[in-house]
Amino acid sequence: MTTLLVRAGLVYTGAGDEIENGWILARDGMIAEVGAGPPPAADEVIDERNCVAMPGLVNAHDHMYQWATRGYVPDGTLFEWLRALYPVWARIDADTVRVAARAAMARLLLSGCTLSTDHHYVFPHNRPGIFQALVEVAQELGLRVHPCRGSMSLGESQGGLPPDSVVEKEEAILVHTEAMINRYHDPKPGAMTQVVVAPCSPFSVTPELMRDSAALARKHGVRLHTHMAETLDEERFCLEKFSRRPFELMEDLGWTGDDVWFAHGIHLNDAEVERIASVKTGIAHCPSSNMRLGAGMCRVEDLVRAGARVGLGVDGSASNEDANIAMEAHQALLLARVHAMSPKALDARGALRLATRGGAECLGRDDCGALEPGKCADVACFRVDDLAHAGIKDLVAAVVLAPPSRAQTVIVNGRVVVRGGRLLTGDEDQIAREIAATSERLAG
Repeated sequence: MTTLLVRAGLVYTGAGDEIENGWILARDGMIAEVGAGPPPAADEVIDERNCVAMPGLVNAHDHMYQWATRGYVPDGTLFEWLRALYPVWARIDADTVRVAARAAMARLLLSGCTLSTDHHYVFPHNRPGIFQALVEVAQELGLRVHPCRGSMSLGESQGGLPPDSVVEKEEAILVHTEAMINRYHDPKPGAMTQVVVAPCSPFSVTPELMRDSAALARKHGVRLHTHMAETLDEERFCLEKFSRRPFELMEDLGWTGDDVWFAHGIHLNDAEVERIASVKTGIAHCPSSNMRLGAGMCRVEDLVRAGARVGLGVDGSASNEDANIAMEAHQALLLARVHAMSPKALDARGALRLATRGGAECLGRDDCGALEPGKCADVACFRVDDLAHAGIKDLVAAVVLAPPSRAQTVIVNGRVVVRGGRLLTGDEDQIAREIAATSERLAG
């Protein structure tokens, strides 16, 4: 058995304990012990006593292919932004996705993220290997990943938003989705890859595909994910086309329950907030993207108070330009306080809970999100002796109030993938050169 010991100035377990001069012992990819005082012997020792060690951060919503199309339509609404980008995304292929995912995943790992989903819904005709590229890059870099087999089937000619050139036939979607589940989904505790079924949105798929996708996911025991209640444009679309508000439509289609989580969940009324909590459906809050697009503010305080599962997502980097979950915790805290006009709306530890255990709950992972024996050995260590953090009284709050640009050490499944703030599983400079060239090529 291989053992790894992490020593830290402070261990924030995410389960209610904060241990000064603490340590975490991992054995074969799982946490064996967490404690203080003299540490046990281990095969490998990581000494980060200038750091706060915490559960690896969890990214509950992303579109990694968008790393190749950052900076487009910087002042547009969601629908304006989508209409401009659909023709660009129609040109992606497996190589594009591989390069973009490598950049996105590298940035996530460097920011302390150890578990991420990726909602990929653009599959241009006759471009094989896209989903496989996502899984392979995660394996290469060492990121725990939940790739979502997304889809779009409702083109402009049928009253949808995306052009017909980027939508797929529904039978082909379902066949390929099932094939990806059979090939890549690992249901076991400690899994590095779990597949999700994820039609894109009410304005890009038909109700029939939503129902069939839910049935397929439940047949295989995998989770369901889609966008919901992100903008008022979406709300108007659903009212005009289906005579339902977005969440009402999701309920009609069988898209609620503890196996479902939605991205955004901004435009919800009081009854919908309570209903989402009661059916144990999750919400991935994406504060930077929501602000970038002017979409509105998620009712995080109300959702948390109601008992809903709430995590954080960076969303696609084309509507964020970065992928730093520590920054999203910072943004979530500030935005919640602005929305409530009260500093009591969300505190630093509450924001970190969204970024760790909350995200893990959305993704259905009870083996991630906390540093406890029996959980996955996913750890992020952030320096608190650098210029940005030295002298801050509350070291846990420091990571949220002054979000680090990168982690010092990141461990996934008991494997060190970031050390000294540098990625060990890939060449950061080479990744940057490749994404720059790919972005230039896509821009045409």
